[in-house]
Amino acid sequence: MEVEFDVKMEAGILYDYMMHHTYSSFIGVLGTVVGALLLIVYFMDRQITFLVLGMIVLLYQPWSLFLRSRQQMLNPAFKKPLHYKLTEEGIEVSQDGEVDSQKWEDMHKAVSTGSSIVVYTARASACIFPKKDMGENKYKVIEMISTHMPPKKVRIRG
Repeated sequence: MEVEFDVKMEAGILYDYMMHHTYSSFIGVLGTVVGALLLIVYFMDRQITFLVLGMIVLLYQPWSLFLRSRQQMLNPAFKKPLHYKLTEEGIEVSQDGEVDSQKWEDMHKAVSTGSSIVVYTARASACIFPKKDMGENKYKVIEMISTHMPPKKVRIRG
C-alpha cells in the first residue's frame, strides 16, 4: 500500500507544530510551571513584580514561537507544495525534482496535534502532515504509520 498527498505549509500549521514540540518537552513544561508559580505568588503577596515576571514567562514562549513560525515561512522551501509518499519502506518527500526519503525504522516518533500528524525524523525535525491537506487519506496515513512504527513510538489521536 502507498499513500500520496501534497502539503502546502502555512504559518498556522507550523506554529501548531512548534507549540506542541515545545510544550511537550521538559523545558516547555518547566516554563509554564514557573510562570504559574510567579502568578500564584503575586496573588498571595500582591507585588506587581511577580505579576509582570509571571506574564513575561508565560507569554514569551508562545509569542516567540509565533514570530519564528512567520519567519520560517519566508524559507523558499515553504513557497511550493511538498509531495509526500508513504510506502512500505518509509516516507519520501519531493519538491522540484528533489527526492528525500527516510526509512520507517529510522523514525523517532509520531504524534498528533490539533491540526496535524507529525512524524519525527530526528529529535528536532519532522514531517508535518496537516490534516486538511491529507483529506480522505488521513486514516490511511495513520494506518501506515501505526503499521510500520512500534506502538510505543506512536501517539496519534485521529
